[in-house]
Amino acid sequence: WSWLLWSALVTGARCFSQFNQGQCVGELGEVEEDDCCQNPHYGHKDTDGQCRSCGPPVWSPWSSWSYCNILCGDGVSSENQDVFWHRPIRMKGPASRVRVSQGVFVRSAKGWSLWQAWSSCTVSCGEGGVRTRHRVCSGPPECHAACTGPSDETEECPTSITCPVHGGWSGWSGWTECSGPCIAGSNIPSRTRRRSCSSPTPSADTRPPGNRCPGDELQRQGCTGLPNCPVDGGWGAWAPAGKCSASCGEGLQLSARTCDQPTPKYGGQFCAGPSTKATVCQVVCPVDGFWSGWSNWGECSSSCIPQGQAPVRTRSRSCTNPAPSTSPPGKGCSGERSQAQNCDQLPNCPVDGGWSSWTSFSACPVTCGVGLQVSDRKCNNPPANNPARHGQLVAFSGTPHADCGATPDGGPKIESQACSNLPPCP
Repeated sequence: WSWLLWSALVTGARCFSQFNQGQCVGELGEVEEDDCCQNPHYGHKDTDGQCRSCGPPVWSPWSSWSYCNILCGDGVSSENQDVFWHRPIRMKGPASRVRVSQGVFVRSAKGWSLWQAWSSCTVSCGEGGVRTRHRVCSGPPECHAACTGPSDETEECPTSITCPVHGGWSGWSGWTECSGPCIAGSNIPSRTRRRSCSSPTPSADTRPPGNRCPGDELQRQGCTGLPNCPVDGGWGAWAPAGKCSASCGEGLQLSARTCDQPTPKYGGQFCAGPSTKATVCQVVCPVDGFWSGWSNWGECSSSCIPQGQAPVRTRSRSCTNPAPSTSPPGKGCSGERSQAQNCDQLPNCPVDGGWSSWTSFSACPVTCGVGLQVSDRKCNNPPANNPARHGQLVAFSGTPHADCGATPDGGPKIESQACSNLPPCP
């Protein structure tokens, strides 16, 4: 068959539910060939009446070997195979083959062999199926008298099985309305359409039951052409309050928020309400310190003025009126915490005299003969000082101090020695 002939026949065909060894069984009706051949096990007949498979093209079984082409010697015999086809296609492999045979005239004939087993029925279901069986003549072809009668027998199949009806889809329904009027973020509305496995409905009471329709009963499609839905704005969280307006005491601090949770889009409304707010704040003020009053003067450090240093008296005050705060820190008091004052109005203290060290011996007063050298010590270390002698009225706990009196060692105040190493006087 040429491709042009096949194209002329492809529009309409008689569809059969089974293709078996070149035979179409179980006619379903006349449909388009492509619709019939959605099932690869089906077969169809075109206007030429030849049955073709909806499945891929396959070779038929090999035919029986032909008789040897000579009666004696070496010759050849052949066998053939046909293509069961749905579309014009070039098959791989030979359609016929030959073999070497010997032509031997055998005069003795053995006759027919026993009948072979019946073949399978030409249909697996429905009526009109046939089966065949074969027997072999054991004598050579030249001995026609050895075998009389047919070598093949054909009969109708003894039983019939109801063929299953496989389901077919109806046409798609129209699309439903979209599930929403606009697209809200990643939520895209969708629409659906349906079809039913009812053209035909698969049989349920056959063995095996009919196949259900392949594919989905429902189709869903996103309505991507819709506009975006308006998004109303929403306030974000309040920002932390700012710095208080007062450095201490009562003031105000501001907080702000932004309309970005979410930001209004596609014509949505802006957030309602204020974007700022003020709250009262209290800041603790620092307390600076202040002095309390001075205390009374204390007693003098001595009842009289000792030699070289006058006695003193002191008074103090504290930074507690009020004390400076620690948090926040206040300023401390400025100035001195205590004062000292000399007791100049007291009398001088009496001082006992003390002997000084011995002076060096004086020079010899003469230049010849024997002379006298003198060394002394004075009551000036320190000099004696008795305020009572100068008219000062001072009360003492002991005996008033006086001059040096006797020397510490009981010796004299003056010592002398002779200088006799001089030359004699003339």
